Amino acid sequence: MRSISTRAPLALLLALPLLAGCLERGQPSLAETTMGDDDQFCQGGGKVKQGSSEYIACRKDRDVQRQRLEARADRRQRDLGEYMLNNPNRP
Repeated sequence: MRSISTRAPLALLLALPLLAGCLERGQPSLAETTMGDDDQFCQGGGKVKQGSSEYIACRKDRDVQRQRLEARADRRQRDLGEYMLNNPNRP
């Protein structure tokens, strides 16, 4: 029989990959890291006031850009998965 002192490290070793997966959940997406702060960008250093028509149009444009960037990243990931399924022998 194994003692309790040998079971604890074994259980921790088996749970470690599950805990590592939790650490990745907090990372920002590609769009968040590349586009920066929308509010600061659209205000243009204080030149445009929040709520103005220019500010609203800028925020809408940024939303569209972010959605396109995320869609492009999703499409690349999907294409890579399909390529890997269709070509299992190629590296």
